[in-house]
Amino acid sequence: MLSGYISQCVPTYHLLTPQQIQSIHTATLELLETVGVDVHHDEARQMLADAGCRLKADYRVRIPNWLVEAAIQSAPSRITIYDRLGNVAMRLEGRRVHYGLGTDLIKTYDLDSGELRQSRLKDVAAAARIGDALQHIDFIGSYALAADSPTNLKYLDSFKTELENSTKPIFYTAAGLEDITYINAMASAVVGGEVSLQEKPIHIHYAEPMSPLIHSFGAVQKLFFCADHNIPINYTPGMMSGASAPVTLAGAITVGNAEALSGLVMHQLRAKGAPIISGFGMSTLDMRTSTCIYGCPEYRLALSACADLYHYYGLPMWGTAGVSDANCLDQQAGMEWAVSIMMDAMHGANLVHDIGYLGQGLIGHPGGLVMCDEIISYVKRFVRGFDLDDAHIGLDVIEEVGPGGEFLSTGQTMDMYKTEHWLPDLCNRDNLDNWLMQGRKDWAELSTAKARELLKTHAPEPLSDMAAAALAEIRREAESKLKDHYFRS
Repeated sequence: MLSGYISQCVPTYHLLTPQQIQSIHTATLELLETVGVDVHHDEARQMLADAGCRLKADYRVRIPNWLVEAAIQSAPSRITIYDRLGNVAMRLEGRRVHYGLGTDLIKTYDLDSGELRQSRLKDVAAAARIGDALQHIDFIGSYALAADSPTNLKYLDSFKTELENSTKPIFYTAAGLEDITYINAMASAVVGGEVSLQEKPIHIHYAEPMSPLIHSFGAVQKLFFCADHNIPINYTPGMMSGASAPVTLAGAITVGNAEALSGLVMHQLRAKGAPIISGFGMSTLDMRTSTCIYGCPEYRLALSACADLYHYYGLPMWGTAGVSDANCLDQQAGMEWAVSIMMDAMHGANLVHDIGYLGQGLIGHPGGLVMCDEIISYVKRFVRGFDLDDAHIGLDVIEEVGPGGEFLSTGQTMDMYKTEHWLPDLCNRDNLDNWLMQGRKDWAELSTAKARELLKTHAPEPLSDMAAAALAEIRREAESKLKDHYFRS
């Protein structure tokens, strides 16, 4: 008998040693105390000064280490996110990993024509509907940045469209305090009011500080709004190593961590215990082309370091995966998507967005969402590992079959093959002759065809008539108030 230990064999991955984690943490604290950050928000600077920070000329704020440690302690270690039907959808904690869509892709491959064109609101609807149907997509985002929506209403229109086409949680962006207010009103309208929304949040706002080491007025406004209304916020820097962050990974990681933790301090001072997802991402600047690179191995290393740090802090953390610099559904896209999805699963990022990104985060393809869903399925099977108990070793079955026998007809095979073996939906496992007879279709073609099929056949749970009417009224009011409004960054 196997006893005295856990019988499940699970692959694990850590990049940093405990000593290296402490080195980065210590360097971060020193950076915040000696260099500080610029905070372009008068109320926030005064709040920080009252809490014990030192204010310098212009916008500079230096944060003592004890205040950072206090914020880490007060922020929740677990955030529960719901779908719009009131069911638990995600628990952001520990090493639980959840994958979902990103936002703001300016170009999209048209599913019907194959044309690469400006993204439209119909692409937001398509991504939400496909994401709603796919088993391994846990949350949705706008995916596309709709060129056919009025400038000041783009994010609001996208959020409304996502509510109409999916029940899954929504990861969203906003231009400023003005439109995030209307977005929150829409979320409240579909769940029965703001109190219900605070009890069971269905959306996560994404906002960023500016690298290096700047918290803009607009970013702080949104940070405070979310803290005040108990809205989970993902407040994380998006650095570019060699441009807005040091070229060395160690330096960039330290700067990114300082940006994230200084945002955490402001958020927790505003509302102690309010829900926040933290961390940092780091693309690189390709010095040959001057492009911002998403699919690089340096991004994976930085996110692995981030995961180790934020598991050490005990805080829910952000990640990106399913991202590629390829401009179409080619081998490069598959490679970069698979590596990034696998790495985020291995290091245990909690909220992993940008699934299916192409072209340095500028291009979307609905077929890419389907491909990434299958990659996630593969990765989930890998990280689940295998059981090593007596039943799974099965010495009795091996003895019964004996030398030269077969295991196909055993009860063990019939009972366990679906759980022991990964069974893909689209990946080719057919022989060559059958593949040739069926038209020599590759994975990209099959994924694109499935995306078309899902759009035709999948019908998300519709909104109630009352909720739909409320969304329409909120949209009319927003248009009248925001049409010519200037959003301060």
